[in-house]
Amino acid sequence: MDASRETQLAEAFVTLADTLVADYDVVDLVHTLVTACASLVDASAAGLALADRTGRLEVLASTSEESRLVDLMQLRAGQGPCVEAFTSGTVVSVPDVGQVVGSWPTFVRGAEQLGLRSAHCIPMRLRGETLGSLNLFWRTPGVLPESDVAVARGLADIATIGILHQRAVAESDVARRQLQHALDSRVLIEQAKGVISHTHSLDMDAAFALLRDHARVNGRRLQEVADDVVARRLTL
Repeated sequence: MDASRETQLAEAFVTLADTLVADYDVVDLVHTLVTACASLVDASAAGLALADRTGRLEVLASTSEESRLVDLMQLRAGQGPCVEAFTSGTVVSVPDVGQVVGSWPTFVRGAEQLGLRSAHCIPMRLRGETLGSLNLFWRTPGVLPESDVAVARGLADIATIGILHQRAVAESDVARRQLQHALDSRVLIEQAKGVISHTHSLDMDAAFALLRDHARVNGRRLQEVADDVVARRLTL
């Protein structure tokens, strides 16, 4: 590993560790995770799906609209490497999406339409419990190098430990409500992205970046800022 990449990795771990404070923002944690992971392994897109209290997967974070859409397609169809990684608890690698059309036709069609040609999905798993899946996508076919596999696994493990730690220090019903609240907040955040995209003539990725930057600069939670934007109490 070269010095530059080692520095980036160290910074990513420090950032994630700093996020794991009392009453931390789960949404911000997982967005930090997918952004750092995509950058470190040179992925074209990355996303994270987390299980709600009923065990149903929901898209909680993504680096782009492409990764969000391809994850949504998998979850709605109940098929694809993301779903397989979660249900099996094992890493699912797809070096070429064209080679798995027989197993996951809906995923393959969606990935090809979005220009994504390979995928690597890592279960967020610890001691027999799987919380979700970290999903990485590339625009070219290929196998993820072992050094990148280790990086992605490490980042996924940190997020998993962080979420489970928060659950352990709180009453179980409180922790479930917190995770459910994080999942529910995604709807509000998507609405706010739409408002910002329309009012500022920005694409959805730039709209989210503006929303998140405002929340961080002002020390507020993403869903609080999103609520203000949707209610027209705040114009960024």
